[in-house]
Amino acid sequence: MKSSASLNLREIVLFGILGAMTFAAKWVMSGLPNIEPVSLMVMLFAVVFGKKGIYPIAVYVAMEILMYGLGVWNIYYLYIWLILACGAYLMRKCTSPLAWAMLSGSFGLLFGAFCGVADIFIGGFAYAVTKWTSGILFDVAHCAGNFVIALLLFMPMRRLLEKLYARMHR
Repeated sequence: MKSSASLNLREIVLFGILGAMTFAAKWVMSGLPNIEPVSLMVMLFAVVFGKKGIYPIAVYVAMEILMYGLGVWNIYYLYIWLILACGAYLMRKCTSPLAWAMLSGSFGLLFGAFCGVADIFIGGFAYAVTKWTSGILFDVAHCAGNFVIALLLFMPMRRLLEKLYARMHR
């Protein structure tokens, strides 16, 4: 994997497509409460592309803002996906599907708590705790969905993206 921060044309196109595909996949699954492919994709971007994984994440977040407008959730998205990306990057040498499922599931379970960091500044500590605890069932669904999706798809998609990215740099 190249560590250079500059992007070539193929990477720009690839990262744009991957960010858009992440947005589209989330939209397709939007009828399911907090069951989404974004966590899987963020982990894959961080592991396969390293620091450049920020680009498809940024495309995804930009598409969310363009489609749904500005809202409090945009504040969360500016840092919350980076938390997961950093965790995945630190685990990048891991080859255990169960470990990846545990990371993704844990992230889903803690999603509301991570949002609470910004909520403290928005409405105070009591507001953040109340909002987090009222949404805990959604976090449990998020946990279960993330766990299953990562357990089944992380390793095969990682191999696929690694092959694709390697072919681009030949």
